[in-house]
Amino acid sequence: MGGIMDYYLLAGDAILVEEFAYGEDHVTVGLAGAMWAAGDGGWLGTGSFGRSLRTNEDLLAVLTPIRRDRAARVFRDLDGGALPSELELRARFGEWVRFTNAAPLRLGPDETPQGYTERRVYRVLFAKEPRAAQLAGLSAAWRGTTPGGMPSGEGRAGNHMFTWNLRRVGRGIAWGLDVTMLLGGDSPDVAGAVLRKLTADVRERGLIPVTTERFA
Repeated sequence: MGGIMDYYLLAGDAILVEEFAYGEDHVTVGLAGAMWAAGDGGWLGTGSFGRSLRTNEDLLAVLTPIRRDRAARVFRDLDGGALPSELELRARFGEWVRFTNAAPLRLGPDETPQGYTERRVYRVLFAKEPRAAQLAGLSAAWRGTTPGGMPSGEGRAGNHMFTWNLRRVGRGIAWGLDVTMLLGGDSPDVAGAVLRKLTADVRERGLIPVTTERFA
C-alpha cells in the first residue's frame, strides 16, 4: 500500500514531504505529508493542505519538486539541522486524506491481445504547467513523442508490455500520463513499479502528481 516519499521546496523557505498510499490495483487511496518552514517550531501534518494546494495556482507557482538530498541541504542551510529520517518524517504526518475510487469501467468486449492475460489502462493526473525544455527532456528520456509532439515511450518487463504518453486533459487545465499495460501470466506483476517510475520521471520535470486512476 505504501508509496515513495516526495520532497518539495515551497516559496524558498519551507520543505514539504508527502507520500501517496496505493491500493491493490495501484490506484491512489490516500495522501499524507508534513511541512517545515524556517522560523516555525517544527513539522506540521499537511494531508488536507497537500490536496488543496494542487488546485491553488499561487501555491503551485512557488512549489518545486526536489530530491531528498537537496531537501537535506536546504533544511540544513535554513538552520533546521539534519533532515529527519523517512521513518521519523512519517511519524509527523498526522491524519491521512482518503481518496475514493470506483472500479474501472468495462464498456465493451475484452481487448486483451492474444498472448497476454490482462489489459490495464491507468492515468496519473498532474498539476502545474511544464516548460518546453522540461517536455523536451522527458521526450529524450523516454525516447519518443506522439504525433502531436508530446513525450511518449514503450518498454517491456518479462512477459509484460507497456506504452505511455503525457498529454493535456480536462480541456487543458491539467496533464495526464496515460499508461497501457499488457500483462503476461508468467511474470510477477510489476505494474506498480512501472507507474511509480514513470510518475517520478514526470515529477522530476516539474509537474506535481495528483492521483493515479485505473480506467480498464
